[in-house]
Amino acid sequence: MNSETIFIIIVVFLCLDFVLERVLEYVNSKHMSPVLPDSLKGIYDEKEYGRFQAYKRENGRLDSWSSGFSFIVMIVFLVAGGFGWYNGWVVAWTDSIVLQTILFVVGLSLVSSVLDIPFDYYATFRIEEKYGFNKTTRRVYWLDTVKELLLSLVLGCVLLALVVWFYTWAGPYFWLYAWGAVTVFSVFMVMFYSQLIVPLFNKQTPLQEGSLRDKIRAFAEKVGFKLDNIYVIDGSKRSTKANAYFTGLGPKKRVVLYDTLIDDLTEEEIVAVLAHEIGHYRKRHTLRSMGVSILQMGIILWLFSLCVNCAALSEALGGDRAYFQLGLIAFAILYSPVSLVLGIGMNVWSRHNEYEADGFAARNYEGAYLVSGLKKISVKSLSNLTPHPLYEYIYYSHPSLLKRIGAINVFKNKI
Repeated sequence: MNSETIFIIIVVFLCLDFVLERVLEYVNSKHMSPVLPDSLKGIYDEKEYGRFQAYKRENGRLDSWSSGFSFIVMIVFLVAGGFGWYNGWVVAWTDSIVLQTILFVVGLSLVSSVLDIPFDYYATFRIEEKYGFNKTTRRVYWLDTVKELLLSLVLGCVLLALVVWFYTWAGPYFWLYAWGAVTVFSVFMVMFYSQLIVPLFNKQTPLQEGSLRDKIRAFAEKVGFKLDNIYVIDGSKRSTKANAYFTGLGPKKRVVLYDTLIDDLTEEEIVAVLAHEIGHYRKRHTLRSMGVSILQMGIILWLFSLCVNCAALSEALGGDRAYFQLGLIAFAILYSPVSLVLGIGMNVWSRHNEYEADGFAARNYEGAYLVSGLKKISVKSLSNLTPHPLYEYIYYSHPSLLKRIGAINVFKNKI
């Protein structure tokens, strides 16, 4: 396949991806009924439902503008030979393949991040603030933006440099060493993310002794789940939305509760939500998901190793021969349809896992508390309770609230 054909395929893939995304967003928006459905009565009232629809429509319009702008920039840059021009500048600056790749990827990442900032800023200080979600000050916002950018660049550069070095050292088998490095990095981040990364942005404090901690400990002991580390994170300094999550593996695992969750839910509802998360661990969903992700990464790296030295890939983006960095960009675009299909499969599996974790919570604690807790979290964040079925099938990693409630009630009746 020559470079001209590959170039056309790249443009077609980018266009199809953009069109599919916009069509799905459109049908999902149109799926919202202006009348409160009977299934939502008791969850939303008429006023709250109208507020939810207005919030979703404003976010949808902003997302359309953001996606359209990014798409136009990408197509113009591609057609105008921007990748080839930038690669020529990078290659002229250094002969090192490692430095070439880092400069190339970092430059594109910086431009992409800067172009995204106006849309993110508007979403935070216009839309989120308008609907009462935003608690972030402008100072915190800009500090977060800079820290996130620096952190992603540092970690990304180290990992990318290692992968490229393996390429220069191990030749066609570089993907095996790269796979090992990425796996070690992924496991390390899962185990130590809360201790190393989260403190850069939020303060975590141990949950104080009291009835809530006692109830969490009692449930964990009941189901044979060792849990010593329970923390509260100051999520309220950025948003009113509530959340809770588990992180880490083995003795490093910890549960993190947002202070907004403690404020919005009863103690029984919080324990029920945590029972769902413990269900993921007891059903080994976390380990299996990590294993599948690691396997997928190995397959991606193997496929990339078969293509990276193909001159036609680099030439399609304006190079005069095979370049690691150009091959990386071209491969990422050409792999996107496969990524979409695999993503759908992962979401189907993830939704199945969510139902299993809900069942675990309903069987070992109390389904009614889980239902009421999920209702409060969804309404508080103005979640879409009636997504279009196709949109939900493709994008949702969790079932919609109404489906989860129905499944929990069915499970409760079987107990």
